[in-house]
Amino acid sequence: MPTGANNKKKYTYVWVSLIILVFGIIFIPKIVNRLKSDSVVQKDRMSVRSLQKGVGFIINNGQKRKVPAFSFLNQDSLLISDKDYLGKVYVVEFFFTTCPTICPIMTKNLVELQDTFKEYEDFGVASFTINPRYDTPTVLKKYSERYGITDADWHLMTGDRDEIYQLAQEGFYIVANEVEDAPGGFEHSGMFALVDKQGYIRSRDDEHGNPLIYYRGTITEKQSVNKEGEPQQITMLKEDIKKLLLEE
Repeated sequence: MPTGANNKKKYTYVWVSLIILVFGIIFIPKIVNRLKSDSVVQKDRMSVRSLQKGVGFIINNGQKRKVPAFSFLNQDSLLISDKDYLGKVYVVEFFFTTCPTICPIMTKNLVELQDTFKEYEDFGVASFTINPRYDTPTVLKKYSERYGITDADWHLMTGDRDEIYQLAQEGFYIVANEVEDAPGGFEHSGMFALVDKQGYIRSRDDEHGNPLIYYRGTITEKQSVNKEGEPQQITMLKEDIKKLLLEE
């Protein structure tokens, strides 16, 4: 074959190689990203999202914070303990039935969660009264009927006042006090705690990368903010409950 023909063929191979190289550099990463956003690799996509918006643990002194042991009577006069919630994702609140301010909003938000996850047998709620002298099982039963509490794993619990306050203040670091000048005679937090199936308190991070720790329960999902400008967090709580329910 003539030398000129060989050189021409050689140049053709070089140009083809360059075109393939450029194509690979420009388009292959885009194709990979496109595939990862498609349902063909749904599992991979979900794992990436979980890393980006995970529901982390609350760490104290190098240890994951866990719900301490408790045992109280519920609205059906049954003894309920922390062991009854193992294997379930649940939300914790401290309230009282005669609360004239935030408790009705909190209860309605919890009913919303109850209805959202009614198909999940491993979802529950733990409500602890901070006024056990008045909130007997009978009173709690009437309260549950008034608000449409139907989930068999939603226990409204009462018992020894000091044990409940210790659980709130030392177990969850949630405010719970009898204060004469406070509305209804009690001061308490309007926050919800989220607990996983192993009994660990869980939370997503806020916009600064710090654990949110608790979810605001005093603003309905229909509101974007309250009069103090605080944002509602029920939507986030729903998202994080769903993530924990799907965890192995």
